[in-house]
Amino acid sequence: MSSPELTRRSLLIGTLGVAAVGALSACSTGSTGGSTAAPAGGSSSAAAAGIDWTKKGPINYVQGKDTSGFVQPTIDEWNKANPDQKVTLIELADKADEQQAKMIENFNTKGSYGYDVLSVDVVWTAQFAANKMIVELPSDMSTDGYIKPAVDACKYFNKLYCFPATSDGAMMYYRKDLLDAVGAQAPKTWDEMVATGKKVQAANPGMIIWGGQFQKYEGLTCNFAEWVNGGGGNFLDDQGKPSVNTAEAVAGAQYMANLFKDGVIAAEESTWQEEPSRTAFQDGKVIFHRQWPYQYSLANKTDGSSKVNGKFAVAPLPGKSGTGVSTLGGHNMAVTATAKNAGTCKAFIQWWNAKEQQKANVIKTSNAPTFEALYTDADLVKQFPYLPVLQASIGNAKARPKAVKYSDVTLAIQDAAYSIVKTPTTDVKAALDTLQTKLTDLTK
Repeated sequence: MSSPELTRRSLLIGTLGVAAVGALSACSTGSTGGSTAAPAGGSSSAAAAGIDWTKKGPINYVQGKDTSGFVQPTIDEWNKANPDQKVTLIELADKADEQQAKMIENFNTKGSYGYDVLSVDVVWTAQFAANKMIVELPSDMSTDGYIKPAVDACKYFNKLYCFPATSDGAMMYYRKDLLDAVGAQAPKTWDEMVATGKKVQAANPGMIIWGGQFQKYEGLTCNFAEWVNGGGGNFLDDQGKPSVNTAEAVAGAQYMANLFKDGVIAAEESTWQEEPSRTAFQDGKVIFHRQWPYQYSLANKTDGSSKVNGKFAVAPLPGKSGTGVSTLGGHNMAVTATAKNAGTCKAFIQWWNAKEQQKANVIKTSNAPTFEALYTDADLVKQFPYLPVLQASIGNAKARPKAVKYSDVTLAIQDAAYSIVKTPTTDVKAALDTLQTKLTDLTK
């Protein structure tokens, strides 16, 4: 999730068409690996889909709009070296829900759009795998050397359906100059953050201690998850059963509520998405700010658009008793069940995500890599000094619930979270009890 647009996901399962809904109903057979529905027969294997991993030829690669200018030139490199296996880029809209809808339409029309390789948001894996839109990747597509949370996000029922392409994690941006002035270090716990923030605020009246994204949209799911997970809780347990009303989950959510109640998190943040919160930080109004990596270069601009350039640093998110838990973002690459030349799909995915290509991608786009060694690559760290912190963030990150009906699940989470954000005196345990009931119905 390296840009604000990637956080906007509101497409409901009920709007996806009869074929998709029918497939969804047909495969609700059990509960394993953080989800509660499986493909018919318990597998969506390549063999079952008629995939021939030896067949090579032209393919289409499908992703959202390329705003970096990196994708087509990179594909041109592949095409020059592999003239008999030409890859054609199909760009979809820049909005995630519209991308998802097109991919589902391709499935519903038996591959009529000619999609072969898809760029899949990390939260779509369970839905696409369960509905047999994408196929299990062959066992020789090794993920050794790739970040474990990114690999885990590619799995459904412990089988690999996507290959980790780009990752993302939230970091805590903080005003190092102001912390230095009061003799403080970057906080590692919530309590330390509040105590340090109040010291800085006393010397700088009117500043907001903690900034985040709390408007009712996908970013709220990400932020709320970090309080729940940072407190030791989870939305779903290891068996895929809802567990959001445990003492640990309630404690994390209650801490967030208390910060709104005490003004540590400002009431105005209930209207903030990524960009309004970024603007507030860059205008010098926020001491600690939860944000994605894309903010780093923007906050360091020297053209007058940022008042904090050279004055801030980054650290992992704080948690209840130590380093916190970021929500995992990113995109992965998958092969459709209707792919005509799966051998080329496989080779292209491996080539695209090899260490050398990922390094070039980082340099050109600032996207977070999934190949772990790149986070300590001297060339990259010199250009992107936040990479070691981002590595720690992603290494400790958690994916959002692996649920086939994720679009409904995230809306239920947002309903519960926003009720607390808007009314911090809300009975948090009661709100999470209600969410527990909704999640139980959605994950049957």
